[in-house]
Amino acid sequence: MNKVSLSAQNIVKHYGGVVALSDGNLDVESGEVVAFLGANGSGKSTLSKIITGVVAPDAGRLVLDGKEVRFPSPQAAQKEGIAAVYQELSLIPDMTVAENIWLAHEPLQGGLRVNRQEIARRTEDLLALFAGTFSDALQPDTPVGVLPPDERQIVEILKAFSHNPRLMILDEATASLDARQVSRLFELIARWKAQGMAIVFVSHRMDEIMRVADRATVLRNGKTVGVRRIAETTEQELVELMIEGGEAVPHRRAEDRDLSAAPVRLQARDLRTRVLRGVSLEVRDGELLGIGGLQGQGQSDLLLALFGAIPFSGSVTLSGEAVHFTHPRQAMEKDVAFVPGDRATEGLLLRRSILDNLLLPSWRKYGFPLRMQAARRDAGQIAAELRLVMESLDAAVSSLSGGNAQKVVIGKWLLRRPKVLLLNDPTKGVDVGAKVEFYNLLADLRRAGTAILFYSSDDEELLGLCDRVLVLHDGVITAELAGESLTHANLVAASMGTVQENNV
Repeated sequence: MNKVSLSAQNIVKHYGGVVALSDGNLDVESGEVVAFLGANGSGKSTLSKIITGVVAPDAGRLVLDGKEVRFPSPQAAQKEGIAAVYQELSLIPDMTVAENIWLAHEPLQGGLRVNRQEIARRTEDLLALFAGTFSDALQPDTPVGVLPPDERQIVEILKAFSHNPRLMILDEATASLDARQVSRLFELIARWKAQGMAIVFVSHRMDEIMRVADRATVLRNGKTVGVRRIAETTEQELVELMIEGGEAVPHRRAEDRDLSAAPVRLQARDLRTRVLRGVSLEVRDGELLGIGGLQGQGQSDLLLALFGAIPFSGSVTLSGEAVHFTHPRQAMEKDVAFVPGDRATEGLLLRRSILDNLLLPSWRKYGFPLRMQAARRDAGQIAAELRLVMESLDAAVSSLSGGNAQKVVIGKWLLRRPKVLLLNDPTKGVDVGAKVEFYNLLADLRRAGTAILFYSSDDEELLGLCDRVLVLHDGVITAELAGESLTHANLVAASMGTVQENNV
């Protein structure tokens, strides 16, 4: 693999009146992993897209192998050996795994025809890199649209690697992966690094940064504010660089509260879907009930069934009333809200404004003719509560950073003041500061009596926030953890299908 040296120097980028980058700098060379850190909106994705030719800078220089360059397109960057895995996937749902991976650079036969046998063979070789971490459904001829988020993420990674890059940018590439898949990716990163690849690694999971990176470059408010060698720094120092006056995300379990006298808001018995095999639970007013386990074990099915988004059998009661939602509209009318983790495909209308997205589930509330002044007032209040960083309510929601976009996904339901809140990995790809604000929001909702069912792929989040955690494995609950049994060891064991002692 040819060596590479890339330096982004004093990069500036504006989007209208918003300054995305004022002085962005990043250096990376062959055989090293540079962690690229910063709160959402700090400019990480913008600088990454400038390096890969997706976005043109307003000022500054890119120096590749000692020569100044400017990439007018992603294809120009790819020709120089630069590839990226972005936080928002670039896959085409109706195309197969193989077609997505090799799109626009298909192996040819005789220089003219696409060699489909060769494509299938090479795709199988690429999939073998993640062997044992995905289901049998992930095959070269599988349409990408039917795959779960973690397997789509694997395809996205392999798509970037198929270009045989000298430099790869991994932008939140682990956000949708489970623990097995993350471990495999880190093994691959170590291999690629040994082969001379340069890797820029973007993640909001500090344990991953400390585990995989050699150096860290930190952006804050569009400006590079520090570079640290990982062996010579701490998580706390990096967080303080990321956020002015910042503090680490508090992973402290909420004060033990006796909820036994609180009314049961939501009860489910023997829920079954194509994945669930008889799940029963109850959530009381003011309780935050966690759902744990490796990804793809039925967590999303559980939340979607309770929201009426997929068919299920079994019984559900809300405040003692039997319900069986067959459409999300029915759940919404009963004050049940659902926040998806995949904001781009499930949570937002990317071409519409922030205002439109915030009000999407609530327009009926403002009557006909529409009381627009009241709608704008309420949307502005929610935006203020969530500290939404935006140009205006009328700006396109696609202009927001990942963390601020996720705040909109959450905020549109807060306008309805839900009695039951279903959360499907809501902080995936969200920065440290936004997580703190989200945790404070959860605390406020609990004090107001909202019953919360919370799936997270972050074990520390479950341990730090939840009153109880139900662990799903292969569509069944393998453990209920609470009090002294709510430990990392028990959570990991139950996730793997092993029941520890005292898992009551």
